[in-house]
Amino acid sequence: MGHVAKGSAGLLALALLSACSAGSTSKPVGVAMAGGASGPSVTFSPQDKTANVPTDQPVVVAARTGTLRSVRVDGGKSGPLEGVLSVDGTRWRSNVTARPSTQYTVTAVTVDGAGKQSETTSTFTTVKGNKTFDIKTITPNKDDTGLTVGVGMPIMIAFDQPVADRVSVERNLTVRSSRPVEGAWHWFDDSHVDFRPEKYWPAHTKVQLEAKLAGVRGGPGMYGKRDVRLDFKIGREQITKGSTDEHFLIVRRDGKKIREIPMSAGQGDAWNHYTTSGIHLAMSREPVTVMTSPDAGPGQAGYYQLTVYNTVRISNSGEYVHSAPWSVGSQGNSNVSHGCVNVSPENAIWFLKNTLIGDPIIITGSPRKLEPTNGWGHWQENWKEWLKWSVLKDGPTITF
Repeated sequence: MGHVAKGSAGLLALALLSACSAGSTSKPVGVAMAGGASGPSVTFSPQDKTANVPTDQPVVVAARTGTLRSVRVDGGKSGPLEGVLSVDGTRWRSNVTARPSTQYTVTAVTVDGAGKQSETTSTFTTVKGNKTFDIKTITPNKDDTGLTVGVGMPIMIAFDQPVADRVSVERNLTVRSSRPVEGAWHWFDDSHVDFRPEKYWPAHTKVQLEAKLAGVRGGPGMYGKRDVRLDFKIGREQITKGSTDEHFLIVRRDGKKIREIPMSAGQGDAWNHYTTSGIHLAMSREPVTVMTSPDAGPGQAGYYQLTVYNTVRISNSGEYVHSAPWSVGSQGNSNVSHGCVNVSPENAIWFLKNTLIGDPIIITGSPRKLEPTNGWGHWQENWKEWLKWSVLKDGPTITF
């Protein structure tokens, strides 16, 4: 299904036969019948020579007598459409989306009770597409995060064009995992849709995203450019918790405490100098980061530019867990930073090496709350709030 498929019937059917395809909620454009008294009769939907067929209109071929031996739907340069044959061999249906502005030729080979074969063809042409949309970025990815990520990692897709038909797009985004996980997609706006589980991913789960968007309608006259597949793995479960009141980070791996790190959080002399409270995710690991003041420019009072080392980013508002040798005396007892989480150089090196992108880093005690759109604040919304922005709502991933 769209955000996550709800069963394996489609996979079982695929094992029977793969040949050609498309899929839809649109009503059939028409049905054509071929054959005569001397051989099996075949019906085609869409009917022969139909034009302006929606790309998500399923192609259906049925044998009125006898059985179907094979069905092929050829789109020339656009390639064939795949599909599945019913167990009794009398009906074939496409299961992928057609391409716009394409003429397809459907060839059905039937066999009667006496074993005599006959071949029948039909053609149709899909609607014209004026423009395409594509996936601009997808996270996690190998370049930025590696293939092994933390248990809080969402799947984040950014499109290069605003999507008007969210239903068509979401139902063609399929998440598979090695363990069953309840999850849902969430539209932050017309160009961004993200997936997260209801609860953290189980440790060591393999995950696969299949975005079958080629030919999918994204809006009036706009269709998907290509299909995209992403494979990644969830690592061990590591969750870090810290309180701005207690001044310590406690790191637990698979439920066991492995490190206690003295910290100094935001001093709170100004609102943006508070460290935000909430469920942060590790967004990047940076050996060197140049930080500048968020509320003053060059030449203004309060401006600074500082090079810091061994940083783990936790928001888009400039918050990091990072090495701060200048505040070691305050770490573990008071808050003196401009919003970052200060730790010692030794602890910063350890934290950088032992953190995966997507690891939850939970901060409490601050009056300033992390917004769901500040970095990867996806877990700031409870499940009911998350589902408000999902078209197809929640469902289990397909397991493999």
